[in-house]
Amino acid sequence: MASVLRALRPKTQALHSLRRSLQTTSRRWAEDSFNPPRPPPPIEDSTSALDYKSTQRRSRPPPLPATDVPRTRTAEEAVTNILYNTPPPSLQPFKKHILNCLVQNEPGVLARVSGILAARGFNIDSLVVCSTEIRDLSRMCIVLSGQDGVVEQARRQLEDLVPVWAVLDYTETRTISRELLLVKVSILGPEYLEDQLVGGPSHAVRRAVDDPLSDTDKMGREVALAHSFEHSGEPDTHGAEVSGRSLTPSQALRNKHQLMQSIFTLAQQFSAKIVDVSENSVIVEMSGKTSRVDAFLSLVQPFGVLESARTGLMVMPRTPFAAKAGEEEAADESGPVDASLLPPG
Repeated sequence: MASVLRALRPKTQALHSLRRSLQTTSRRWAEDSFNPPRPPPPIEDSTSALDYKSTQRRSRPPPLPATDVPRTRTAEEAVTNILYNTPPPSLQPFKKHILNCLVQNEPGVLARVSGILAARGFNIDSLVVCSTEIRDLSRMCIVLSGQDGVVEQARRQLEDLVPVWAVLDYTETRTISRELLLVKVSILGPEYLEDQLVGGPSHAVRRAVDDPLSDTDKMGREVALAHSFEHSGEPDTHGAEVSGRSLTPSQALRNKHQLMQSIFTLAQQFSAKIVDVSENSVIVEMSGKTSRVDAFLSLVQPFGVLESARTGLMVMPRTPFAAKAGEEEAADESGPVDASLLPPG
């Protein structure tokens, strides 16, 4: 019996090895037959943000700016501070801050950054996210309003996030700021603006008889604007009944020529350009500072603005000139100027 078992042992081992090879082959065949699509591999053109922070941030950060103006506390504030350990409200003024963030290009970074700002009660005025010269790094430009101390705390908290490389506050820095505006302006006149909003994607001068739209009905104007936005990309195959204020062909041609010439002249003054001309409206593209964009938008408002879209603020710091050695010495040697030696006036 023992001799028979010894004789069958090599055959049993061969059967086990054959079974393992068959299982491996069947598993590979199943993987090859069902190969689900996979996301592209991540781009790794940069190092880790944690490595950058550990090598660059050797010294301790400066202290936070004072978050309050010295003043006397009321009895209620003193008791509240003792019971709940809550500081009194700050008296610092609110002003606009511009934060520039360099982050890793990975899913979830925008949600984490906006979550920290929302937790501190900030309302983001504008937010621009774009790629940089390094493919797996992105740049965020955030504009918000707040007090200096609170914004600085939020900035340091953003820098502590793992995918964030650095966060800079460009509020007091000399920068170049630009914003892009696309505005669709009516070339028929402001008196036909309400009729154009209900005229469909072509913004024709129409008014539905069964659905009158009053000039004071704010809800009706918003509904008409939302309906026009939803169907802006569709062809205008259905139309409403033409109202009694419809234009004659000569009147429409005269109004279009005069208003288009006025819009074109105004666009030239702001270095803007007309990028689309349709039957009843034109689209103007303009880029500049936020104040300049606001001024242009307020000037075209009387023509009748059908739609407008603005990007957020994009900021880049200016490059300073290198001062020469002689100029630095002359600036150091020059003392206070005697006012009596200056010319009159």
